[in-house]
Amino acid sequence: MTPAGAAASGLGELLVRVGWTWDWRPTVLLSIGALAALYLRGWWLLYRTPRTRSAAPGWRLAAYVVGLGSVVLALCSPLELLAELSFTAHMVQHQLLLMVAPPLLLLAGPFPLSLWALPPWLRHRLGALVTRPGPVRRALRTLTWMPVSGMLYTVTLWGWHHPWAYEAALRYPALHDVEHLTFFGTALFFWWPIVNPAPRFHRLGSGLMYGARIGYLILATAQNTLLGAVLGLSERVFYPSYAAAPRLLAEWGPVDDQAFGGGVMWSGSHMFLAAVLILLHRAMDAEGRKAGARARPIV
Repeated sequence: MTPAGAAASGLGELLVRVGWTWDWRPTVLLSIGALAALYLRGWWLLYRTPRTRSAAPGWRLAAYVVGLGSVVLALCSPLELLAELSFTAHMVQHQLLLMVAPPLLLLAGPFPLSLWALPPWLRHRLGALVTRPGPVRRALRTLTWMPVSGMLYTVTLWGWHHPWAYEAALRYPALHDVEHLTFFGTALFFWWPIVNPAPRFHRLGSGLMYGARIGYLILATAQNTLLGAVLGLSERVFYPSYAAAPRLLAEWGPVDDQAFGGGVMWSGSHMFLAAVLILLHRAMDAEGRKAGARARPIV
């Protein structure tokens, strides 16, 4: 057998073994299960009533299920094991937590729909925390303000990719969990002003705010692309753990793995660009409606 054939065979055997290595972490599954049950109950209560059915369209339910599924895929699937062996696999895991799950979950409108699953007295109390002036609303308003959410996202992304922090997260599982929580949490705050789900903390419907959101996404695209380029174009390995890890392919060294992982990070920037196109479409549609209203004759 040729070296290339042996490498392919070895990779195939590894992927078969790893493919069955799911880590059914109780804390993750219980949390996801509770969130899913709460949302599904609230969605069903709204959907089964004709008067409120429009508030629970099927696409929101689908977005929520896929969003939660993305979190399970990132944290419980073989990606969790492969992330210790391959920088590329680790970047795929991060993209699920940064670029896929957060916008999908926010598009599902999780807060109001989940509230409907609760008893009325608890629903009103929790709803009042974020809809009425108070410390909780002020904190959320600050965290979802674009300069703050963008800064938190960027600092978290770059900070955890510093070699010292990255190696520490690989070495200590608890710290690795903290890394994933901060990625997911700051990504939720980052995407909040773009998706603008309820409860809404800022007025984002004007033409000026469309422009601000597009600029916000362009800046995020630039810094994400820059980090991907730093990792992907470097000729040295930033993370010693991957240099010492077993090779998944004989001809695919740690520098190649890092370069491909940087490409995965760069490709994640396309989520930002897709959001820019959607916002541009909405801004032009809103301007078209305003122009039509101004041109309508008075009879």
